[in-house]
Formats: sequence, C-alpha cells, structure tokens
Amino acid sequence: MSQSTENQTLEATGPKAARLFAPDALRGLIIVFMALDHANLLVAQKHTSGEYWGGAFPVYYDTLAFLTRLVTHFCAPGFFLLMGLGMALFARSRQERGWTQWDIIRHFLIRGAVLIALQFLVINQVWKLSPAGWGIEIYIGVLSALGGGMILGSLLLWLKPVYLLGLTLALLIGTELLVPDPSLWGPGMSALTLVLRLPGGIVDPGGGALLWSNYQTLHWLELVTLGLVFGHWLAEDPRKAFSRAWQMGLAFLAAFVVVRHLDGFGNIRPRMGNAWIDYLNPVKYPPSIAFTLMTTAVNLGLLWLFSRAGEWARRFLWPLAVFGQAPLFFYVLHLFLYIGLGHLLTPDGTSIPAMYLFWLLGLLILFPLCLGYGWFKRRQPAHSVLRFF
Repeated sequence: MSQSTENQTLEATGPKAARLFAPDALRGLIIVFMALDHANLLVAQKHTSGEYWGGAFPVYYDTLAFLTRLVTHFCAPGFFLLMGLGMALFARSRQERGWTQWDIIRHFLIRGAVLIALQFLVINQVWKLSPAGWGIEIYIGVLSALGGGMILGSLLLWLKPVYLLGLTLALLIGTELLVPDPSLWGPGMSALTLVLRLPGGIVDPGGGALLWSNYQTLHWLELVTLGLVFGHWLAEDPRKAFSRAWQMGLAFLAAFVVVRHLDGFGNIRPRMGNAWIDYLNPVKYPPSIAFTLMTTAVNLGLLWLFSRAGEWARRFLWPLAVFGQAPLFFYVLHLFLYIGLGHLLTPDGTSIPAMYLFWLLGLLILFPLCLGYGWFKRRQPAHSVLRFF
C-alpha cells in the first residue's frame, strides 16, 4: 500500500538518511507477509473466515495454519502506522523545498482519493477473479481505509506530537466503545453502519454479499496518528525516535499481556479457549485494543531492529527495501500474479506447505519488477501521480 516515505534510504549517503532504512525495510517485510496471506487465499484456498467482532470465530486445529495467519496480522497495522510516519516525513521534506501547507494537504487529499478509487474501480474487480470465487458486489477493503486515513491524517498532520498521542489514546479506547455486544452480530445493520463503523455485510438470499466491509477508517486512524508522531520524532532526531520505538514496543507488549489475561474490555469478545493459539488470536475486525497492542508492539520492535542494521545487514535486507519503496505497485501486481498462479497451477487449492513454494515463486517474479519500477519512480517529477505507487 501507498506510503509517503519516498526513497529515503537507497539514495542516502549521510548517517541520518541511512538510519531511515528502517521504515522501508519494515514496509517491505509486511508486504512479503501480506503476499503470504493472499497466497494462502488464492493458491492454497485455505484462508480463514476472519476474526470478526461477532459471528463464527476461526478455530485452528493445525499449528502451521495458525502461524501462517498469525504472521500476517502485523501487515494492516504496519501499513497504517508507516503511512502516518511517511506522511510526516514527506511533509517535512516538502516544506524544506518550499511547498506550502495547502500544497501538502492537497497532495494527500488527491493521493487518498486515488487509493479509494483504486479500491472500488480496480481491486474489487480483481478480487472477483479469485479461483475460489468471490461473491461480493461491493467490498470495503484496506485501500479505502488507507485512503480515508490519509485524507484525515493530512488535516491532523499539523498537530504537535503530544496532542497526537492524546488523540491516539482517545481513538484506541473510543473506537472500541463503539462496538456492540458480539451477540448482536447478524443481519439488520445498515449500509452506512457497515461503511463507517462496523465490519460485516449485507447478504442476499442467494448467499452472496451485496456489501461486505472489513476496514473502517475510524477504527484504524489511531495507527495513522501514532505514525504521525513517530514521523515527527524521526524528523527531529532519528536516534532518539528509534530508541522510543523499542521502549514503546515493550510497553505495548506488556499492556497486551495484561489486557489479554484479564479477557475483558479491550478484547471485544472473550477468548475462545485457554490454549496459546486462543491467546494470540484476538479480534481483528475491527481491531481490538488487544490486537492493536500485540501487532504494534512487534512492528515497533522491528522498526528499532532495522534501524540498528549495519552496512552488511542492510545489503542482506536490501530486497525488503526494494519492495517497501514500491508498495502500491506490489499490491496491485501481486493480486494478479497469485490469482493467475491459482487458476493455472492450483485450481482446486493445495496444501499450506506447497503454497509456501508458490508464495516464494511470486516474490522472485515480483522483485525485479519492483526494482525496475522503483528506479523509474525516482526519476519522476515531485507532483507525478506515478510516485503514488
């Protein structure tokens, strides 16, 4: 997905710029795991139904199946976090080039609108090509929420970090208070509720979904605002900002353990059991406090680890940065690729271990394409729409 941190590391020469390898590498890593999630759906055809606030909750009887899903949980939170971080860094760099505040806001308004348009005009049509079928007419997916988050984030970008932190906390708690009791899951929700407030769908009598909504901007905005905070911190002092990343990551992890153990507010619905899988399987749609704490703790920890990478490690991790610098390009292309692999090679699905081979094959195909597009994108004018990808 589309982020605003533009080529901060592979073109860098100074020590400050080199430390900004971390956001690109983290974005690349979560893109790789996102591809795993979609390969599981499109190639193996063994994807779970989703961790919703109500209705049937996925139960895993196989450790590999759960771990395959678990590592992908960090993707969506990471995209929203890094989008906010990238927006703050982008705004700072453009201000130094003479852009006005309105120029920056307008850029993000257009870019957010492009993401929303891509969701409904392109991505929703691509999903209908899925080998296992796709009985959804209108889908509210991650790109539309990212676009909405970018539009709102452009207006919040100018707040001081202390106010953004307060807003993050208010959104974290307040959005969970909007979620009704899980027993109320089912038909009867309006389209407006599904688009703005709650995941779920409107199902037609034939079994398809007239509307299905997974991602509401409001529920994910807390991660955008947290990302804005880190972007401001990075612009001021990268070393101190990365140090805060691991400190906050540890605090988030400790808070997750407490929230999950108490099994009350912050979980949306009780754990399905007491096994370790149940413990690490919180509600994602919408993101419960437990889900946000768990995934953001890991993402912040990884951000810190990537910031500590030396020259040799950066060379080894360079492919992640390549993917991370062409996120939207990768996103659109990888859907076509894994759908094609599913139709041609596994029309009836396959085992999860076999799916891993197809996943890696897809990454090998996508790497030179992303490398070439990244080279091409860096040579476009600052206002070019091609830089959005």
